[in-house]
Amino acid sequence: MQDKPFAASIDSTSFVPSRYDKHIVRTLSSMHGQFFDTDAYEHALHEEDRELYEVYFLERPNEIGEMACGTSILHPGKIGDEFCMTKGHFHSVMETAEVYYGLDGEGMLLMETPEGEWAAEELRPGKIVYVPPRWAHRSVNTGDKDLVVFFVFPAHTGQNYGSIEEQGFRKLVLDRGGKARIEDNPRWLPPEKRKRVEK
Repeated sequence: MQDKPFAASIDSTSFVPSRYDKHIVRTLSSMHGQFFDTDAYEHALHEEDRELYEVYFLERPNEIGEMACGTSILHPGKIGDEFCMTKGHFHSVMETAEVYYGLDGEGMLLMETPEGEWAAEELRPGKIVYVPPRWAHRSVNTGDKDLVVFFVFPAHTGQNYGSIEEQGFRKLVLDRGGKARIEDNPRWLPPEKRKRVEK
């Protein structure tokens, strides 16, 4: 890690940063339980455990005041009627925000709070989306080529996938007649009902 100013560039074709500290590849098998149509998911996984997206991180020390950043490349496609997406997460340090900047492709950023408030913003080249503290976020590729974003967040935040892995996001982004539509996720339960089920 450098403790002096530094710079990096993002290749205009591959969108891979000229320097990065970590490269994460998520395949279909890492998204178990996230797609609503489980039959379609199992069929697709049987065909091929294909790469869904990859993330390039420029990491910084896990300290308040430091900022980490990187690029996310989400490939196009669908599982059943549901557009391909990232796993999505809350921040472990909930009171921290994140900023996304669209570089290529088209899609949506789904966001929600633990209490169930939700929002969705378009992702496209030149578009900035601010994710406030306490909001989980997931990218969805609704186009026919890679959805690429640049992101920056406080380096000490951490990522919490817990509740997302249990029941997904409150909303799904589905292909309805060739158009992306946001619909309720029947698996999602509000906090008060979740507690009753756990008991």
